[in-house]
Amino acid sequence: MSTILEMRSITKEFPGVKALSDVTLTVEQGEIHAICGENGAGKSTLMKVLSGVYPHGTYDGEIVFDGRPAEFGSINDSEARGIVIIHQELALVPYLSVAENIFLGNETRGRLGLIDWNDANHRAAELLRRVGLVENPTTPIGTLGVGKQQLIEIAKALSKEVRLLILDEPTAALNDTDSEHLLELLRALRDEGITCIIISHKLNEIEEIADRTTIIRDGQTIETIDMSEATSTQDRIIRGMVGRDLEHRYPERTSVVGDEVLRVEDWNVDHPTQAGRQVIVDASFTVRAGEVVGIAGLMGAGRTELAMSIFGRSYGRNVHGRIYKNGQEIHTRTVSEAIGHGIAYATEDRKHYGLNLIDDVRRNISLASLDRLASRGWVNGNEELRVAEEYRGSLNIKTPTVLAEVGKLSGGNQQKVVLSQWLLTDPDVLILDEPTRGIDVGAKYEIYTIINKMVAEGKAVVVISSELPELLGICDRVYTLAFGRITGELPVADATQERLMELMTIEREQPLPTKESAS
Repeated sequence: MSTILEMRSITKEFPGVKALSDVTLTVEQGEIHAICGENGAGKSTLMKVLSGVYPHGTYDGEIVFDGRPAEFGSINDSEARGIVIIHQELALVPYLSVAENIFLGNETRGRLGLIDWNDANHRAAELLRRVGLVENPTTPIGTLGVGKQQLIEIAKALSKEVRLLILDEPTAALNDTDSEHLLELLRALRDEGITCIIISHKLNEIEEIADRTTIIRDGQTIETIDMSEATSTQDRIIRGMVGRDLEHRYPERTSVVGDEVLRVEDWNVDHPTQAGRQVIVDASFTVRAGEVVGIAGLMGAGRTELAMSIFGRSYGRNVHGRIYKNGQEIHTRTVSEAIGHGIAYATEDRKHYGLNLIDDVRRNISLASLDRLASRGWVNGNEELRVAEEYRGSLNIKTPTVLAEVGKLSGGNQQKVVLSQWLLTDPDVLILDEPTRGIDVGAKYEIYTIINKMVAEGKAVVVISSELPELLGICDRVYTLAFGRITGELPVADATQERLMELMTIEREQPLPTKESAS
């Protein structure tokens, strides 16, 4: 096997921060090479250096691709050499068709310089078949699920005659079925001789698919592991990432459950734009003080829709049902009303709905609590700065200053800012929607510790997660959701991944199990 890529002594600095320090990476032709590291370790920065997002001259070191020096001035230069990067945030235009997206910026022109769309649609159909899709090339991208969009990004890369494909967290937003489909496609591309670099926090996937894994910590190369060796375990990768053995993936917690804090009864929600389509059907659940309750369900089951509709009716139409707080019925018709009743919701999509990415850490933390920080109608800037610094320290938010732009923080640190924002509201009930999506094991452990601290203070926490081991590791009870209906409730002591999956896949026409039969 020959070497296709060498990155030698790469150093990249930003004002006040050395993101990469003397990083070395070697990738062999036709392999799947994983890059692992904590959020902020420098993984994405290294790939942006390689792909020309950070052009030659803005970093120190040398890149050799296919035996020739690579001094890319832009992403167009790297794509011309066959290096294509697919970022975690997909770069697709929702209002354009599949074919238009595949060839956007790479159009083939016919006579008179006009685009031959018949030819483009035909070529797009061939590329779609190559990645295992049977979609019509004229279908608008926005009507497709994220799993299909990820495959279309790969089809777009294949249209550019890719030789080295870089994927940054490709399965972070995918369900298990879509993730497995994507991994199978990567294996097929490897068999065709296409080299892949994959950045992922899902260590089980890395263990399953990677030929070799390079670990980066604090902007430096730690080691490269041959994944065929018996010693190449997830624990070894974790030790390299965090610099120590992580004895437990989930911090230990002594559960002291108190009285019921929140009860939702017969909750119903219609789709906001599709008349007659009911998204949540007669859902009922409870959560008590000092308790972590999980909600498990496949993508499309209605987990986020349930949470958002409870939180100020942020989703849906014809929302009705009853909510009780400490035994008294309450109304949460607006977000302000929900916050006023001590309910907080941290969204699964922190970049679009959880944060103002162009504002600083301080203002993002204070955003939901401005009334608490105001005096005579004016926000007290000194108090705002003080509480932001307090949360920066207590949640270990890695930023040189709370005046830093939040969009420039790593995913794990952005998630801590979201948590800070809602912890500042001092909620009695905190609903966390995919709180650890796209972040590393070290940052996950810190967030689990924050959850444990909250319930130790008598708060009630609801966690929505696609990762069943996570729910089993941190929750006291787990509800399952399928087709918008609660299909089961299990204490964690009696729950297994298999039993949860069985309840998550109950067909619409099947009778719902009683609480006794579910347990």
